Amino acid sequence: MDSKQVGEFLRGLQDRICGQLSQLDGQAQFREDSWEREEGGGGRSRVLSDGALFEQAGVGFSHVMGKSLPPSATHSRPELAGRGFEAMGVSLVLHPRNPYVPTTHMNVRMFSATAPGKEPIWWFGGGFDLTPYYPFDEDVHHWHQVANELCAPYGDDVYAEHKAWCDRYFYLKHRQETRGVGGLFYDDLNEWGFERCFAYTQAVGNGFLDAYVPIAQHRRDHEYGEREREFQLYRRGRYVEFNLVYDRGTLFGLQSGGRTESILMSLPPRVRFEYNYQPEAGSPEAGLGEYLVPRDWLSDG
Repeated sequence: MDSKQVGEFLRGLQDRICGQLSQLDGQAQFREDSWEREEGGGGRSRVLSDGALFEQAGVGFSHVMGKSLPPSATHSRPELAGRGFEAMGVSLVLHPRNPYVPTTHMNVRMFSATAPGKEPIWWFGGGFDLTPYYPFDEDVHHWHQVANELCAPYGDDVYAEHKAWCDRYFYLKHRQETRGVGGLFYDDLNEWGFERCFAYTQAVGNGFLDAYVPIAQHRRDHEYGEREREFQLYRRGRYVEFNLVYDRGTLFGLQSGGRTESILMSLPPRVRFEYNYQPEAGSPEAGLGEYLVPRDWLSDG
């Protein structure tokens, strides 16, 4: 295990993504807050606000250590309870201004659980997912095609397995709908050995912009009005619900004493809630529901 190598990649990934997103936006730049954590480690949070394309874009790098893994990290692996930890990752959420440009999330990370006199237990996790408000089949197909291609060198079943995992993870049980049209999600990855697991995680991090940028470029100038904007703000509420109720990364950050502002920068800058909202039958807004179920997008597209 070479955590120094992973940290160098993650810092470089944050730099590259922020540079390309700033160029893509064309108006605003990221501002950076560096922070330290009392128990160990810290990070750098970068936020772009009020841009031409992005109403808000947050790209964070963190590298933290602690004496004991929090409950969110040991819930599915109770044998790790009481171990110290080292965790590092890059996480981003992009909230575009235009309702025809999807919201998106990407995260890549590595954990190491340590105990005196024992070998560290390490694993990788990550993925990316897409949350459109007015979906286009060709965009969803492109998104999943990029995901499929980056998975292909690591096994014939990797895309299908990690796509299905994404559909299960980003699911709002209380709404009985997926958060969006999915993508990739994986966790506890160590069975391939360090080098191969790290290479796959690099492929996911590096492949994100290949998946997202063409969609954003294609839809950024699509005309919209107050109706579309209000629907976007309403659907952003689902994003808030998932992040605050289910997201393990949010829970880990809060339970491990992370910087609250950095953890919650994934939330949208503007959002609205409406009691018992029902879209008009046959409208584009009602049509979104057809996309919020797991589908074979490579075939359907």
